Amino acid sequence: MSTKLGPCPLEGTHVRLEPLTMAHGAVLLSVAQDSDWSWMPVDPRTEAEMTRWIGDALQAQERGTEYPFVVCSKKTREVLGSTRYMDVRSPQKGVEVGWTWYSSKVWGTVVNPECKFLLLQHAFEDWGAIRVQLKTDDRNVHSQGAILKLGARYEGRLRNHRIRSDGSIGDSMMYSITVEEWRSTVKESLRKRVEAFDATR
Repeated sequence: MSTKLGPCPLEGTHVRLEPLTMAHGAVLLSVAQDSDWSWMPVDPRTEAEMTRWIGDALQAQERGTEYPFVVCSKKTREVLGSTRYMDVRSPQKGVEVGWTWYSSKVWGTVVNPECKFLLLQHAFEDWGAIRVQLKTDDRNVHSQGAILKLGARYEGRLRNHRIRSDGSIGDSMMYSITVEEWRSTVKESLRKRVEAFDATR
């Protein structure tokens, strides 16, 4: 497996993940107004902060440590939020999926399951990852539940691991999915969740 992890587009039935560029700044700024930034280290709801946030992400992409995406609806082409690969460890074939945020109007829909399916499938099957990790703030119970629902396993608590955008100190809850788990259960479970959404439409 020699496929690069990114930057590249990833396309599913409902969403398309496009590599982030500075040109996405204005539309992401609009979407950011309707998202929850309580648990994030920055709050890019101003033009200056959004420009800085995108710039930092693109610099990390140049270093090969992160690959950021914008999440778009395939049906309407509307930008719905952002996600990325981060903490890319190419020699060890490990990566984190994180910095995920969406407009509140797509919370609880097919958007997050399909985004995670596309990201995990590309990492495990095209790039050859042996481990994908995810983490979230210790107070973000909703995110913890969503990660467990993916089939990820809880690995532990990283104490004093983050400074939130409001200056408070938080712990991080760490989870992971191994390639064996992806092949045996996680891939099929996520595929069925996306298909179940189709069946109810």
